[in-house]
Amino acid sequence: MVELAELVLTPDERARGVRVDSVMFGLDWTGEEYPGQLAAFVAGRVRAFGAEPTGVDTDVVYKAAEGDPTLRRGDFPVRQLDHLSGVLADLGCTLAVWDSGTDAYEILVALTGGRELPGLTHEGLPVRAWGSEPEETLVSLNCPSCSQMLVWELSGTQTLADERCECGTALFDAAGHPLPGVTLHD
Repeated sequence: MVELAELVLTPDERARGVRVDSVMFGLDWTGEEYPGQLAAFVAGRVRAFGAEPTGVDTDVVYKAAEGDPTLRRGDFPVRQLDHLSGVLADLGCTLAVWDSGTDAYEILVALTGGRELPGLTHEGLPVRAWGSEPEETLVSLNCPSCSQMLVWELSGTQTLADERCECGTALFDAAGHPLPGVTLHD
């Protein structure tokens, strides 16, 4: 079985006892602290693996976003990650995300040679290829009757069929779809 460290650390880094956390980039859901920060991290990891980071930049994403009136807060980092994921695939690497349970994207670059990431974890939580389905989905809403914020963490097989708020208000139908007047948070 392949360990996460074998994919995200170079042989030299592993020999020196470098921790996986030290080659992880935390990207806030709202975006980078400064333009180019994410691309610089990804390029640095590609170089560490001995490859030239051809095309590893997000300038094209910035240019496309300038004229996009539909862009909402939090959309831009997703577009950057989508773009970099495609670029990395051409370089034999995979953009991975550690599902740490926070609203930040914890990013890793894995040297996979085009192979899919096996079921990996870090500190007991899943690490998956960017763009793949998470093992769990977070659903949140405010009850339309009492305004209480409700949050569920669902596995891929769970639904919220016939779920009700503590105040008694029905929120989901028998198929797990939100009832009229129930708005899920993005």
